[in-house]
Amino acid sequence: MQTLDITLVAGPSGAGKTTWIQQQAHAIADTAIYLSLGADETLIDAAYLAAEVPGLTVLPVIQLTDFLERPTDGGSIYLELGFHLDLTSLILPDQITACRRVAVLPPETRHTEWQDWADLMVTGAEAKFTLQHSHLWRSVLSGQVLDPASLNTFWYELTQGAYGTVQRAKGIFDVADGRSLYFDFVAGLSETTYLELNLPLWLNGRPDRFSGIELVGETLEQEAIAQTLKECCLEDHVIAYYQKQIKDSPEPGDEVA
Repeated sequence: MQTLDITLVAGPSGAGKTTWIQQQAHAIADTAIYLSLGADETLIDAAYLAAEVPGLTVLPVIQLTDFLERPTDGGSIYLELGFHLDLTSLILPDQITACRRVAVLPPETRHTEWQDWADLMVTGAEAKFTLQHSHLWRSVLSGQVLDPASLNTFWYELTQGAYGTVQRAKGIFDVADGRSLYFDFVAGLSETTYLELNLPLWLNGRPDRFSGIELVGETLEQEAIAQTLKECCLEDHVIAYYQKQIKDSPEPGDEVA
C-alpha cells in the first residue's frame, strides 16, 4: 500500500494556518494538494490558495475518500482543520491515521488541546482567541458584485465593532471593476490585509467563481451584517454599465497621441 505524505494543520482562528500551508506549498506547488475540513460551502481559504499558489491542487472534501483510495504518486497533502472542530472526536479515513499533525499557535500560547494533539508546534500570528461566547457566521456571495466604496465602508465599520466584537473576519469579494479582492482581519493586529487575487478580471455578467465572508466574534448582529452586505451588492444593469465602461476603456499604449 502506498504511503501518503499527509499533514494535518490545526489551530485557533487567525493564527496563520493557511499562511503556513501557503509557505510550505509554494516550493512544491505542482505536487501539493490542499483540502479544508470544516469550511462547508464557504471556501475562502481554498479559493485564496488556488489563486495565489499556481500549480496547487485544491481538492473538494467530498472527493477525499476516492482520492485516498487512488492517490497520485509523490503528492503532499495538506488538510486544514477548522478551528471550531473538536479534535478529540474528529473521525478521519483510515489512510490518514499515519500523518504529521501541526498546530499553528499564537506566541506564548499556554496549554491547549492543540498542543496535546500536535506533533509539531509552529509559532503564528498574535491572534486573540479568548472570547468566551464567540460565534461563527458565514455567507456565500458567489455571483454577487459589490460596490467598492460601499464594501470599504462596511468593512471598516465591521472591524471597528459596529456589528459586535469581531475576533476574525475574512472574505473574498468580486467588485465592480472585475477584480476579486481578499480581505483578512485579525483582532490585535495592526490592520486589515487587502489583496487583489491573481485571477482574471471578470467583465461578462455575474461572476461564476467563489466569493463569500466568514466572521468569528461575540454578540454579532447577524441580520444587520447580512442586510448591509446586501446593500453593497449591485443590480444587473449597474454591473453591465461598469463592465462596459472598463471594456471600452483604451488599453495602455492605445491612446491617440
